[in-house]
Amino acid sequence: MAVSLGEEIMLLSLDDTTGAAKGETAARWGVAAGMLLELVMAGRVTVKGGRVEVFDPSPIGDTLLDGRLDRLARWVHGASSSRKVIDWLTRDHAKGSQDVVDSLCARGLVTEERHRALGVFPVRRYPEADGSVERELRARLAAVVLHGAEPDARTTALIALLHATGMHPQTFPGLPKKQVAPRMAEIAGGHWAGVSVREAIRNLQAAISTVTVVTVLSVVP
Repeated sequence: MAVSLGEEIMLLSLDDTTGAAKGETAARWGVAAGMLLELVMAGRVTVKGGRVEVFDPSPIGDTLLDGRLDRLARWVHGASSSRKVIDWLTRDHAKGSQDVVDSLCARGLVTEERHRALGVFPVRRYPEADGSVERELRARLAAVVLHGAEPDARTTALIALLHATGMHPQTFPGLPKKQVAPRMAEIAGGHWAGVSVREAIRNLQAAISTVTVVTVLSVVP
């Protein structure tokens, strides 16, 4: 089953048993960045110089990504000047994450459970329903990061975003960050992906770094 970068990031973040998101804030930024990078890799969008442009608004054939492309195109074309990548991630990270979870539910990879915390506050959880896709994903990441296999362009893009968002614990649970981060950084900064994708990755890494700092500062008393 082919899943998008955003869906892969969400799968890594969800606890298989409880369905709770581990590192939910980081995952949301990663999911939004992942879907945007998918559109770059599909030749529909360019991301460079901190700006995002829709190059080709024609559908890809994937419901999740086509919805994102339509939303992005309307946002970009409704502006009098070029749009910033960081503004799109800020605008889309919450809705994008929910759309991705809904897509995983529709694919039968996770199931939605609803209950009320303290009997009052509505809570949704998404435990694993079919673990085959996540097992293949984790095996692929382990082969590249832990065992030195050469990554393809998609795996390079995924690792770059996981590294940028600090999702090392979710990607390799039980392993210290110092054991995996250097190799992930090497892949993120390498030449495994094409020029346009490498440039988009650098732009997204910079945007994620900025919003992460802002998020941390906003919660410091």
